[in-house]
Amino acid sequence: MFPLKLLVVGAWFALLAAGERLVPAAKRPRGSEKSRLTRNLGLWAANTLMNPFITVPIGAAAAAFPLWTRPDLPLWAALALDLLLLDLWTYCWHRANHEWRPLWRFHRVHHLDEFLDTTSAVRLHPGEVLISALARTPLIVAGDVSLASIAVFDTLVLLGALFHHSNLRLPALLERVARLVVVTPSHHWVHHHAVRADTNSNYGTLLTLWDRTFRSWSPTVRTPAMRIGVEGEGDKPSPMLAIAPFLRSRSS
Repeated sequence: MFPLKLLVVGAWFALLAAGERLVPAAKRPRGSEKSRLTRNLGLWAANTLMNPFITVPIGAAAAAFPLWTRPDLPLWAALALDLLLLDLWTYCWHRANHEWRPLWRFHRVHHLDEFLDTTSAVRLHPGEVLISALARTPLIVAGDVSLASIAVFDTLVLLGALFHHSNLRLPALLERVARLVVVTPSHHWVHHHAVRADTNSNYGTLLTLWDRTFRSWSPTVRTPAMRIGVEGEGDKPSPMLAIAPFLRSRSS
């Protein structure tokens, strides 16, 4: 399963990375690109190393000890139900990361990025990744979510995050139609707008259904000149990002 996931994600990343350079939605910043990529890919490397030893075992342990056994369902129906439950949980968890200050301290590291591209998708503090893995165990246990469903969902989330963080400019009609169902670059771009009202909106990960249902859909229209980041703050060098959740800031 892992080699297949690596192949699919690697191919998708390469395709989006090429696309966002051929058809960019916004101009890349000059002068700071190398240090920015170092920060983003450094965090990705830390989380990748942690994944097989901590994150995956947490999910596997939760799936192995359900509170109850769900009635038998066709494979497709069981998978669809699990994916819907996990996506709803991820929406709620993402929203909690913005509304509860202790969680925002970790999630803020992701939002401090001042430009969005495919590497922004994997810019997550290891503390946030660990807390998220622990926080979803009650859902996995209570919902009898299978390990296979977790693996499929986590792969879809990574593919979706690479897509909606990318600097790829989609045709306007395709963007408008697609965002009625899935999170698109323009929808998520607004979530990274350095205005707190917009940052606290558009929380969806795979489906935009939850933003409509729970009234967190921002009316703001994405523009290429829209400032990305955290309102009132600038990005930090790599060593500072590692300890950023434990330091006071304007937004936390």
